[in-house]
Amino acid sequence: MSSISSFFRQSLRRRREGKAEGSAAEQTPPLGKGRDRSSVLSSAGQFFFEYLVVVSLRKGPDGQYEPKVTYQFPKRENLLKGQREEEERLLQAIPLFCFPDGNNWAPVTEFPSETFSFVLTNMDGSRKIGYCRRLLPSGRGVRLPEVFCIISCLGCFGLFSKILDEVEKRRQISMAVIYPFMQGLRESPFPAPGRSVTIRSFIPEAGTELIELTRPVDAHLEHVEFQALLQRLSPDLILRIFGSAVLERRLIFLAEELSVLSQCIHAVAALLYPFSWAHTYIPVVPECLLGTVCCPTPFMVGIQKRHLEQVLEQPMEEALMVDLCQGRIIRAVGDEEQILPGKLQDEVLMSLNRHSSNNNVHSSEQLNTLVSEAFVRFFVRLVGHYRAHIKWGRGGTVGTFQERNFRQAVPSRTCRKFLKRFMKTNMFCLFIEEAQKSRNPPEGYFQQKILEFQEQKKPRRDS
Repeated sequence: MSSISSFFRQSLRRRREGKAEGSAAEQTPPLGKGRDRSSVLSSAGQFFFEYLVVVSLRKGPDGQYEPKVTYQFPKRENLLKGQREEEERLLQAIPLFCFPDGNNWAPVTEFPSETFSFVLTNMDGSRKIGYCRRLLPSGRGVRLPEVFCIISCLGCFGLFSKILDEVEKRRQISMAVIYPFMQGLRESPFPAPGRSVTIRSFIPEAGTELIELTRPVDAHLEHVEFQALLQRLSPDLILRIFGSAVLERRLIFLAEELSVLSQCIHAVAALLYPFSWAHTYIPVVPECLLGTVCCPTPFMVGIQKRHLEQVLEQPMEEALMVDLCQGRIIRAVGDEEQILPGKLQDEVLMSLNRHSSNNNVHSSEQLNTLVSEAFVRFFVRLVGHYRAHIKWGRGGTVGTFQERNFRQAVPSRTCRKFLKRFMKTNMFCLFIEEAQKSRNPPEGYFQQKILEFQEQKKPRRDS
């Protein structure tokens, strides 16, 4: 346990050192490095996953149950020393995140299965996502829950939830039925946005099944579920959280259910599109790592509410603490309502209120699109002119960003005041760094919305 805690402390320390040196490149975002998320962590043709592991509870010498990896697919052999060490660290860390609740477990007869995810950061800054299904194996009498965890570098929560549905269905039959399904999945390429892949799988007494897995058309929304956030927080609170996230402050989310924590934190991070959270990001913090909240640098973490007293006893710096169970803010800096420019904030708030009140009218995919568009419009109106202020020399391969001209080009005084703060964040610096590398922006969703906004403004100028 101490070696795992040491590993995470080293990761956090490396991030702090990178911050002190002003190296934005060291602050790797969970969904890419300042790029359009449609091209990050979701590239077509990659393996669906790296590992499937089963984490079970085993009784230790002290009589308490401890999570252990009891199954791994595929087994990898002939690894180089560095690769083997990385795999060992990964396999040691996974159980903590599959059972972050601690060791206070007992056999039960009923347990509702739950789906959640976590993010692990390697020493080189790259990230892996763990998609988990915690369930009670079929059988009679009291039993202990176990977790099926798929480790992947691809961000697509909805798609992996469907894969875990298939895993759970097969687990109720036999562990032996899971292997051929996962083997078929591993041999299939990850589909492009809007495309599908069909997996053949044999199930005893049911025959061969064809399982179709379809990837969402909007790739930047495939790792998010905004409905979970709207069900637990009012639009006003969501705007306060968004403002704190945009300024890269410390955010702590509290809930008892692991699925609620992971869904809501992924949703908050997704509100930042086309920017990416570039700091410590732990959707579910294991009990042994609660000291993370003492980190002096920005973080976005989820903690089970049962640990609230322990968290409040920690020597924390200023942070925004949100109770997702009661839909309220427990601790705040105090200026959250004044962070965002008033007019732009009102427009987003109006849109959120409309979608929140009509929540039952829209499908999950429609709601994701509508909510995302409200926040994308916020950034389009605020920074959509950024490329006009990147100057290119003759034959130059890297452009120069004209910060002052960019800020002064915004007519609103309140927007300029906000921009002055936002431009100091890592997420903005990473975004501009990437933009300076190419004269021609990628045809991503954000660029498309910028062009649409510019077209809408033309008739006004022409008239």
